[in-house]
Amino acid sequence: MAQGSIVKRGNAYYIVYRFGGKQKWERIGLSRRNAEKVLVERMNLINKSAYREPKRISFADFAEKWLEDYATVRVKPSTLVRYKRIIRCDLKPFFGDIELSQISPELVQAFVSGVFKRKRRTKNGGRWAPKTILHDVVLLKSMLKRAVILGYIHENPAQYVERPKVEEKEMDFLTQEEIELFLNNVTPRFRPLFTTAVMTGLRRGELLGLQWGDVDWNGGCIHVRRSMYKGMFITPKSSSSRRAVTLSPELAKCLKVHKIACPPSKDDLVFCSEVGTPLDADNLIHREFLPALRRAGLRKIRFHDLRHTFTALLIATGENPKYIQQQLGHASIQTTMDRYGHLMPESHREAGDRLDQFIFGEASEQKKAQATR
Repeated sequence: MAQGSIVKRGNAYYIVYRFGGKQKWERIGLSRRNAEKVLVERMNLINKSAYREPKRISFADFAEKWLEDYATVRVKPSTLVRYKRIIRCDLKPFFGDIELSQISPELVQAFVSGVFKRKRRTKNGGRWAPKTILHDVVLLKSMLKRAVILGYIHENPAQYVERPKVEEKEMDFLTQEEIELFLNNVTPRFRPLFTTAVMTGLRRGELLGLQWGDVDWNGGCIHVRRSMYKGMFITPKSSSSRRAVTLSPELAKCLKVHKIACPPSKDDLVFCSEVGTPLDADNLIHREFLPALRRAGLRKIRFHDLRHTFTALLIATGENPKYIQQQLGHASIQTTMDRYGHLMPESHREAGDRLDQFIFGEASEQKKAQATR
């Protein structure tokens, strides 16, 4: 029966065992308890003739393989572009030619700490948000999880890494007065697009991918069935993003007028260029959205904040949280409450008074009547 041992070198623990007639040294990390656990698991597999040595491959080679064989066929084009950028700019420079089996939890933690310090400096002297680092860690963890499944490593060294704390940015949205001011300063041709954004909460890509067949005039709703990315139709962000958003009477009037003046488009696009081609998302922001904010004398906000504006309007009018979730296309009510729950107490400020009136109101009125007799 095969046996092994634990050896400490410096601050790290190694497990030592024989396999295939050779002595193997495997660095586990800083925890002796974890080393003992891994050694027991390794010995059990060896004694059952079920142990397989990890395939040898560098991180750089595995990253290319992961992108080609896995990510390309499973994620959206926009997500794939982001993954390639993270791997090229962050992961490869650090892990590069290191074999996957040599990547330890300490090395991953060193990466997180090192990237955090390195990325806090930018060309314009600004600060990178810890959320950027969090995206790196999430991707690395996913890649190494796949490496375990494919037999390149036995355990995921990024599984328990301590990630940087992410502080959520304060949500911004336009008030009722600011909405009117903004829309009055939008280029007339783009007013229907921005009005739709404010009154439906559709994401930018969903707006640009909207077709006239998605507008249900009789049913009073807009069906979100696709999104637009770099001139290509893609599926919505998630299955729950396929939804029917309420089409208000005023918005319906606005879109009917827009339909008459809308240029013909081979893709039947609701919002398109003057020659009927898809709008460029970046040009929309820099040539139309931001200039309109400046003309209106409003602060600089993100296009996505129009989605927050729509949500704030629904909350202010007392709509049910479940309805708000469905309109936004969130997978769960928890997502909606986590993001917008802090706005809801404002809309229910008088809930306590209504509760008192419901429970004690009638009794109070009777007591007053008896006192006046």
